[in-house]
Amino acid sequence: MTLSDTRGAIGGAPVTPRRGVAATAHDSWVVAKRNLRRMTRIPEIVVFGLMQPVMFVLLFSYVMGGAIAIPGAPTNHQTYIEYLMAGIFAQTVTFAVAGASAGIAEDMTKGLVDRFRSLPMSRAAVLTGRTLADLVQTAFTVVVLALVALLVGWRIHHGFPKALAAFGLLLLLGYAFSWIGALIGLSVRSPEAATSAGLIWLFPLTFVSNAFVPVSSMPSWLQPIACWNPFSATVQACRSLFGNPLGPVPDFWPMHHPVPVSVGWSLVILAVFSWLSVRKYRRAAG
Repeated sequence: MTLSDTRGAIGGAPVTPRRGVAATAHDSWVVAKRNLRRMTRIPEIVVFGLMQPVMFVLLFSYVMGGAIAIPGAPTNHQTYIEYLMAGIFAQTVTFAVAGASAGIAEDMTKGLVDRFRSLPMSRAAVLTGRTLADLVQTAFTVVVLALVALLVGWRIHHGFPKALAAFGLLLLLGYAFSWIGALIGLSVRSPEAATSAGLIWLFPLTFVSNAFVPVSSMPSWLQPIACWNPFSATVQACRSLFGNPLGPVPDFWPMHHPVPVSVGWSLVILAVFSWLSVRKYRRAAG
């Protein structure tokens, strides 16, 4: 038996990872419960995760809400808060990437991979369970954020079923992006580096979009980039489903078909980065 054969062995026998959809689903649920219990034992993780989006809502709505004009709509607090909230929701679910990447990097540095690989469990379950736990936390954050938004004047106008569809698009985008965070967490050497690497690229992604200002206010060369941004498609889709102001709709295909484009982008990101992450994890786990 070679060294690589004995690395995951228990009592001299190599451990064979469980295979199959049922086994992966069961193992993923076990790992997800472990991460959810950790969140309840360390409530600061949830509390501080809530503070940033709530601060964004209050600052943007009360400090800049009356100054930013949405073409074709009255310039006032009510109009801008309804225009803003889809962008804040989308920013919140994508910024969860930093927490996912830091959490996985922490698990790697603490030797959790070594403990998991000594068990006959699915290799994909470690990452799937982690991302599912992050999805639950993100969903809770979005619910609290929606309640805060309602208190400051945000409203939905196209009914509850379409609003649920919008939240579904947001959580799908957030889940897809959490796999980017998983890959980052597996690729760096410390949780601190993972947090920085998980955030730095999100700022241009979220601000070069239609989240906070209409794309028409951007330079002409930047507008196509903003319109083909997967973040912009989800924001536009949510505004449409919520019945919130759209602002001027640029003459780019994603902005006229935001719902299917949002779903398509999320599924592509999910497929690509889940495969890359599991591949990276299997290499790390030997």
